Amino acid sequence: MTGWLVFGGFALGALALLLLIRFPRRFWTVPAMAVMLAGAGYAWQGQPGLPDRPAQGVTSVRPLDPDLIAAREGLFGRFNFDYSYFMAADAMTRVGSPQRAATVMLGAVRKAPNDLGLWAGLGLALAEHDGDQISPAARYAFDRAEQLAPNHPGPPFYRGIALARSGDLAAARQAWGRALRLVPPTASYRNEMVGVMLKLDPGLAAAARSALSANPSAAR
Repeated sequence: MTGWLVFGGFALGALALLLLIRFPRRFWTVPAMAVMLAGAGYAWQGQPGLPDRPAQGVTSVRPLDPDLIAAREGLFGRFNFDYSYFMAADAMTRVGSPQRAATVMLGAVRKAPNDLGLWAGLGLALAEHDGDQISPAARYAFDRAEQLAPNHPGPPFYRGIALARSGDLAAARQAWGRALRLVPPTASYRNEMVGVMLKLDPGLAAAARSALSANPSAAR
């Protein structure tokens, strides 16, 4: 009943406001109809019988990985058409709204349907929105990105991130292996890509530490 009490309070407040501004009585049918429609809509779509409770905030927000951002800029460019949409999606992710981040990227691919970077970004955003599970929509986005540029390292790199977050590390390593084979050896963003992989795959990180321990000169 709390919901109806709040609704009734708003209705009474509206009535008081109409009296205060001396709204012409011959036109009162207009606000009365609005209140009736609002009440009907609340009864239909809302749950007025539920007890009130404090609003729940965002329980967890995934921090943006600076290595991922640096790798993305190296893979897909900076200060270009893609960049503005990635930044907007980042802002939504930063405040804990993966749904809005996915919406931003979906709008981006609608405007540039042949942009591989935006399709890869959409795939990752959709996977995060779906609780780090690769939904058919996310899989389609990754596939589309790879179809547009079969020899570009970005799409398999992003697919690997989604796979790792979903817990499928074996498939993630396969995707990342393909991405690294496609990256030019002198690419400035290669180290950032590897940094992202090591953060998401504890097995790779342990293997890297073991290799460095066995051969300290490799770290130089």
